[in-house]
Formats: sequence, C-alpha cells, structure tokens
Amino acid sequence: MNDFNRTFGAMDASTMDTSVNAGLRSFMLGVYQKLALGIALSGAIAFVVGSGIVPGLTQLLLGSPLFYVFQFGPLALIFGSAFLMKNPSPLATGILYWTIVSMLGVCLSIWVVMAMSGTSVSTRGGASLTVNFLIMTKAFLLTASAFGALSLFGYMTKMNLRPIGIIAVFALWGVIGISLLSFLFPPSGMMEVIIQVAVLGISGVLVAFQTQELKQGYFVNEGDQRSLAVMTNWGALNFFIMFYNMFTILMSLLSRD
Repeated sequence: MNDFNRTFGAMDASTMDTSVNAGLRSFMLGVYQKLALGIALSGAIAFVVGSGIVPGLTQLLLGSPLFYVFQFGPLALIFGSAFLMKNPSPLATGILYWTIVSMLGVCLSIWVVMAMSGTSVSTRGGASLTVNFLIMTKAFLLTASAFGALSLFGYMTKMNLRPIGIIAVFALWGVIGISLLSFLFPPSGMMEVIIQVAVLGISGVLVAFQTQELKQGYFVNEGDQRSLAVMTNWGALNFFIMFYNMFTILMSLLSRD
C-alpha cells in the first residue's frame, strides 16, 4: 500500500516551496475529500446496520459467521494488495478503498448497537465499556481535531519526517506483535490501555508522516494523472485506516467504566 513512498523518500521537504503550488493544493484536497466521503459512507453504513432500520440486516451481518468476513476482510485485502497490485490502477485502488471503507463501516455498527440498546460489553482485560451517542460524538470530534492538526503539521513542516515515520511503522508492528503475544498471558486491563495508547500515539505520528509523503509524491509524479489518481486512493486509504484506529481507540477509552 505504500509502494509509492519508496519512490520519493529521498526527497527533502525543506527544498520544496509549496506555498503557491495550486496543483499540490488541488491534489491534497482530492485526498481529503475522498477521505471525508469514506468517513461519511462508513458512518452511514454503521448507522443503517446497527440501528435495525432495515429488518433482518443487523442479524445477518452481525449475528452470523458473515461478520468475520467484515472483521478480517480489510486486513486480508491490504496484505493481498501488497502482493497482487504490482502495477496498481486507479480503478483497482478505488475499488479497494471503497470496499475496505464499507467493511469497516459494518464493524463500526457494533458501537451503534451498543449505543442504541444501552448494553455494556467487557473487554478481555476486564474493563466494562458503555458507549452512547454523546461519547461517540466526543470521540469523533477529538479524532477529527487531532487528525487535522497532525496532517497540517505534516504538510507545513520543513522537517524530514521520514526517519521518525519509518520508526513509527516498525513500532506499530511491534505493538501488534505484543498485543498478539498478550493472549498467551493472563488478561491485564493495564496492558490493554498501554497498547491502545501506544497505537493512538503511533497513528498520530503516521498521519503527519503520510501527509508529508503524499506532498513529496506529488512533485515526483506531477503531470502523471494516472499515478496521481492511484496516490489519491492510497493516501485516502492510509488516512482512513488511521482515522478509524484513532476513533475506535478513543471511543474505547472514553467509554470505560
């Protein structure tokens, strides 16, 4: 998913004057617009599935083995695209983006079910989560504010964020590995919170890093509409996944009893 990163990683952000580049602004706005549409679509899907306004849909998607397709499908598609999309096209990456957005929207519907029914769930670490629409709104506003500020920093800074970005990627995989290993040990609420806060912080770093990578990638591929269209889809997908992770973690932290 980040194949384009390697192409322009050696470029120095400090050497670019982006203040008057209308093409760059248009490109970045295209990424953010696709991200916004993805967030809106996933939210609409979550509400439709979780609210029960379509009879039988909630039970079909959440109360059957089909739910595992939506839960693990995005991860499978991301890994699959890394091996199968050697020369990605705008159509293929666009389909991948909207498919993952839709799948994660179904996953978000679990929170809507909890909010509408007033039920609580217990985490493996023993924490009780009780969510309502006020908490969901707070989590969304916090996520949107943090995401916007971090992306603006990545766009405006003259620092080269690539070294810290690469460290953040490895750190994220390390946290994922630790979280998987934690299933071999007795559950710990403290470890649960530590892992969530770590993923939240790493996701924030990656937002700034990916923004700078997109900015640099534009200058490498300027004038190549096909490559820019592919980059728009990859950039929106990267951003959406980070937004989703930050949002769900904040909801989990804010809803802990």
